[in-house]
Amino acid sequence: MNITVTETGENYLAELLAKQNVEGIAVRIFITQPGTPYAETCLAYCRPEEVVADDEIMDLEKVRFYLERNSLPYLEEATIDFATDRMGGQLTIKAPNSKVPKVSEDSPLAEQVNYILYSDVNPGLASHGGEVKLVELVEEDEGYIAILQFGGGCQGCSAVDMTLKDGVERTLVERLPALAGVRDVTDHSVRDNAYYK
Repeated sequence: MNITVTETGENYLAELLAKQNVEGIAVRIFITQPGTPYAETCLAYCRPEEVVADDEIMDLEKVRFYLERNSLPYLEEATIDFATDRMGGQLTIKAPNSKVPKVSEDSPLAEQVNYILYSDVNPGLASHGGEVKLVELVEEDEGYIAILQFGGGCQGCSAVDMTLKDGVERTLVERLPALAGVRDVTDHSVRDNAYYK
């Protein structure tokens, strides 16, 4: 498991655990709603009686971590750090794969499409209050077509055709040879939140 806990992060957590006065207390790491835009990475106290049988154990010098099995692919490359500031300091957890697990060429095509949408396409659309998600993959004569749905500021936006063809489709087709193209199923006659009307 590729999780980085900085020295300051480990020291801070060790101090918190010591204050609990519970023999064998550890830290449990898990992700709520993993693989979705709403994923949250969580740390919790884990008393010996709260250990789940299939948790993966990660032992550091001062702290033992229990990693929830379902969260493992989403915790890949996570970093736990404690940075001191004027107010004392702050524990930060960065899990870049929490919303979409790290994918490889062997991953299902839908997972690869989602990974590119969430990691590369949506951060750009977010500046306009928009997002795009995969509805389904359809197999046609020329290959797979990704059926996409735009939301937020993209729905009803007059520039969406340009965004779809020049940005989203080009990005996906260049990186995924199995993909022949994309199609938009969004109803763009609804213009309530559109970025450009």
